Amino acid sequence: MDSQELKNFLADSPPVVVRLEIKKHFDALTDQQKRYAHYISRSAFTGTRITLRQVSPESEFIFDFIIALYKACSGNWKALQTKAQISDLDLKYFLEYAGQFLGNCGNYKSFGDAKFVPRADENVFAALASTSPDAQELYDKTAGAVFATQSPGLMHLGYTDEGHMTTYYPDSPSITKQDITAIGDWLETKRLLTENTRLRKTPDGNFELLIASAATTVPSGGGDIGTKTEFKLDGSLEGKTLRIIYGDHPREMTKIAHYHKLAADESENDNQKKMQLAYSKSFETGSLLAFKDSQRFWIRDKGPMVESNIGFVETYRDPHGVRGEWEGFAAMVNLERTKAFGGLVDNAEAMIPNLPWSKDFEKDTFLSPDFTSLEVLSFATSGIPAGINIPNYDDIRQSEGFKNVSLGNILSAKAPNEKIPFISEADLPLYSKYRDAAFEVQVGIHELLGHGTGKLLQETAPGQYNFDKNQPPISPITGKAVSTWYKPGQTWGSVFGPIAASYEECRAECVAMALSCEFSILRIFGFGNGSTDMDGEAGDVLYAAYLSMARAGVAALEMWEPKSRKWGQAHSQARFSILRCFLEAGDDFCKLDYTKDDLTDLTIKLDRSRILTTGRKAVESYLQKLHIYKSTADFEAGCGLYTRMTDVDPEFWGRKVRNEVLRNKQPRKAFVQANTCLGSDGKVEIVEYEPTLEGLIRSYAERDI
Repeated sequence: MDSQELKNFLADSPPVVVRLEIKKHFDALTDQQKRYAHYISRSAFTGTRITLRQVSPESEFIFDFIIALYKACSGNWKALQTKAQISDLDLKYFLEYAGQFLGNCGNYKSFGDAKFVPRADENVFAALASTSPDAQELYDKTAGAVFATQSPGLMHLGYTDEGHMTTYYPDSPSITKQDITAIGDWLETKRLLTENTRLRKTPDGNFELLIASAATTVPSGGGDIGTKTEFKLDGSLEGKTLRIIYGDHPREMTKIAHYHKLAADESENDNQKKMQLAYSKSFETGSLLAFKDSQRFWIRDKGPMVESNIGFVETYRDPHGVRGEWEGFAAMVNLERTKAFGGLVDNAEAMIPNLPWSKDFEKDTFLSPDFTSLEVLSFATSGIPAGINIPNYDDIRQSEGFKNVSLGNILSAKAPNEKIPFISEADLPLYSKYRDAAFEVQVGIHELLGHGTGKLLQETAPGQYNFDKNQPPISPITGKAVSTWYKPGQTWGSVFGPIAASYEECRAECVAMALSCEFSILRIFGFGNGSTDMDGEAGDVLYAAYLSMARAGVAALEMWEPKSRKWGQAHSQARFSILRCFLEAGDDFCKLDYTKDDLTDLTIKLDRSRILTTGRKAVESYLQKLHIYKSTADFEAGCGLYTRMTDVDPEFWGRKVRNEVLRNKQPRKAFVQANTCLGSDGKVEIVEYEPTLEGLIRSYAERDI
């Protein structure tokens, strides 16, 4: 890799480090609530090593190397610098790399899936390693993988047979996308869910499915697939076998299951207790059916002061889009901000008819969910989101409901002197003033009415349908009766595969763009009186929302990889497609404005007066197609549409615009999170850390995972 290309993979200098402010919210809890939060926090962070293993083979060694160096110098980095005989700049670059590594829970960016490497030379890391026998042993185990790979493809996460890095398919150099698909199709027939699994292909061409569990043998009573552990495969894999192996990550899963039993003892109601015990059973046995039960109890736990969710949840980083990354959070409810989201929930059912599809493609009953604004105490993950809508199981969402949360102290965390490229000087004051408010509105609609709407037309069991098969719904796209739907055992994720996550994020973002044009919704968030007024403050918020989405679509190109011509991040791919939708709307609604050939003066020009007409019409047309294709399991049409809308012209978008995006790219925030300590008196204390690289490293060292 030449030096020019390597620049795109260098660790941020400096990275942005901010503290999650939580103490006043934690201090307001009762002692029992604090213990409940403490055990969930410990469970979540105990899974950090699982997340590291899900990123790359070297990530866990790098993590332990960083912690070993901290322990060797007791956090006195200047003393370590002197002992290692490295320069001030060398130490600075090491700390910056360590901070970005911890912020991403691995050496690949959580937002973009590209590897980042230190700005310091290899001899600097070797000198640091030499200061401690433990650090030296761990550094040797990284085998040079801290730095750039010889193969450019391995600088990105993705399928093994496409030359990329993945550990969801460990020790399997010969595994192919076709193999993964075939195994997935076979598991679908057995109704075995895969979020907590990894898949290995053995040298003799057979397969092993690794299930995350404390148990290392078949659980008493059998697992989700029964007591049998070896199966003969058919179809394209005829003659091969699949072996079920329990006990992936057994040390961590044992501790995690125990923490949830302790949390159950501190629960405030029956739903909380049943939820925590279901978590414990799932993590003990590897049962995702037990995990689904935990999500049912979670939905029923309305209005808790301590909110949480944990497990193998989001599938963004598995190249096949079916295996989940470990994550977990514990958070406190912000009652004041929750009022606005409660108002949105109260009005949600009245808003759904404003979406561009008939009731045939909508849930029979809108199950009014909890929607809370949370202040995060702990969030163990590779990248903390701004909002969440879960569970991801459509059978639960369709008939039992879901929950939405907005993460207030994530939304409000600000980096000092943050640059805002691609917004014109004329728009910058308004954008700066209202972008946070616009984003909160967007997140609220995205989570509640984006992910929370829509019906999947299904054959729920052989010969049983959740729609009238004799008189199928009429597609608003073709004007004809639909002819496709989900077959027994199929899920949204299994049918749409690798594009499912990004496609669904795009659908939810389009819902947010369409319904943010409803001034009654803007009034709920405190803007305007509910009447249409593009010239008032509510109009300012709406304009900022559309500007923000267009800007995000431009900035998204950082996550597009020109050599493989692939997107590395689901949300970025979605936002680029919505920018394309804006640009193709006509009437000069949205344009990229520049005068220089190198695009160094590139800004977004968006006609505020046409948002409610041209803009909304274009968004709703795109949204309708996305929704109907998803609802009817029409992968062919949906994939064709989404591929076209996310295609990147290599010359204009892929070179000229992307170069300007890279020149202006902003570091992702690394969050310094508090720790909790349980005393012998049963009281929990909170320990906060300085919002510095040193404070970030110390917080992980004292977490003792």
